[in-house]
Amino acid sequence: MLKGRAKGHGTRTATTTNDTSLEDPSNMKEIKNFINGEYVTNASGKTYENRNPVDNALIGMVYEAGKPEVDAAVAAAKAALKGPWGKLSVVERCNLLDEVVNEINRRFDDFLQAEIADTGKPAHLASHIDIPRGAANFKIFTDTIKNVSTESFEMRTPDGKTARSYGVRTPRGVIAIICPWNLPLLLMTWKAGPALACGNTVVVKPSEDTPRTAALLGEVMNKVGIPKGVYNVVNGFGANSAGAFLTAHPDVDALTFTGETRTGEVIMKAAANGSRPVSLEMGGKNAAIVFADCDFDKAIEGTLRSVFLNCGQVCLGTERVYVERPIFDKFVAALKAGAEGMKIGVPDDPAANFGPLVSKKHQEKVLSYYKVAVEEGATVITGGGVPDMPGELAEGCWVQPTIWTGLPETARVIKEEIFGPCCHIAPFDAEDEVLEKANDNKYGLACAIWTQDVSRAHRVAQKMEVGISWVNSWFLRDLRTPFGGSKQSGIGREGGVHSLEFYTDLKNVCIKL
Repeated sequence: MLKGRAKGHGTRTATTTNDTSLEDPSNMKEIKNFINGEYVTNASGKTYENRNPVDNALIGMVYEAGKPEVDAAVAAAKAALKGPWGKLSVVERCNLLDEVVNEINRRFDDFLQAEIADTGKPAHLASHIDIPRGAANFKIFTDTIKNVSTESFEMRTPDGKTARSYGVRTPRGVIAIICPWNLPLLLMTWKAGPALACGNTVVVKPSEDTPRTAALLGEVMNKVGIPKGVYNVVNGFGANSAGAFLTAHPDVDALTFTGETRTGEVIMKAAANGSRPVSLEMGGKNAAIVFADCDFDKAIEGTLRSVFLNCGQVCLGTERVYVERPIFDKFVAALKAGAEGMKIGVPDDPAANFGPLVSKKHQEKVLSYYKVAVEEGATVITGGGVPDMPGELAEGCWVQPTIWTGLPETARVIKEEIFGPCCHIAPFDAEDEVLEKANDNKYGLACAIWTQDVSRAHRVAQKMEVGISWVNSWFLRDLRTPFGGSKQSGIGREGGVHSLEFYTDLKNVCIKL
């Protein structure tokens, strides 16, 4: 294993480079900030480690952005609003962003290797979801912004003449984007795509665990001719680091965030200074409801995906499963067999469908919940620990797919978000009973309902206190539809025209004729 400097104690002298070319993104030894079209280090010389979760090997050092770097990034973004970027027509701007899509696809393998180096997820998963959707997030919003209309009204004035009012959308300005580590490229471009399509400029703060694809996208921006300052990246942590400096910056006009609820609350408090708008997708403790009349095989297949895809590190994933009593035992046995049939392996193993967690810190968190479940009296159906891995892989961030039964609804592992490959399965007898249990949670992001009764499907889906209800499916996303959470799972809606409500100011022009 490579040896590196202790986190936060780098000794390099701050430098700004004109180099706009990265090494092989999966082998970058230094991950720099991207500010005003250039890759830069920092004034403090502070760095922190970037480790591969497969074997916990040190694969790079990341330059932590301090207040000077954040100030420079925001200043560059603000200046770019008045530069060439702000003078482009909608069509010209969207044509440039369509070239970003083409360049991401041309460099597909580079983005894939960068993503799996940071996350450790199976390559076939990242190549099917992360990179294609990361590119598509630009395209869907360039298509939307070019075709969306605004309102227009005509009225009679008191003097008998006519006035016409019409709506005009203008960019909000500088958008701060704070990203999570589970789907780094996809969830970052889900925000950067509409922000840029609407004519804003952005400063991105990727997760400290997964900086590589955000850095690589800077090279793409330069390649296709996106003006300097339009896209900026500052690396670092939250408190007393890049995250806090960015969210508190007075020249940031709006903040958008995906991540845990506690962090979202901190960002919302920071945004209150200056009354700046926020869009927050936060925690979830999503339920699946399986009725006895379901297509059993499809319900098992879908629940296996919703619980264990990306090692359970999906905000929309299922951690609570409620199964109607007549099929409860059969369902538990089948889900157990499916979990135990998963192939744990390294990213380039084509047979592997289950990788490591993102970091040792997160591994410790998930394993602590595995311990809590047992202490609370759970029956461990399968898993509950760390798999035996050979050689250096034993140092990686692995946990077992885990299923529990037998806990009361008050148990911590039923109430609290774990964000790991685990679920609790409980029986139910009546529709009203399961609705009460499924909705009795502070979160309200998503749910999955499995039934072949059409009336019940509509009825239950509409009664769920969540942002999105899937029926006989999971993670099926039409990007034109509204997306967001209820209760403590979020504020605001994004997707299609709904994103425009956040990333633009809708102004009214009234003209007396």
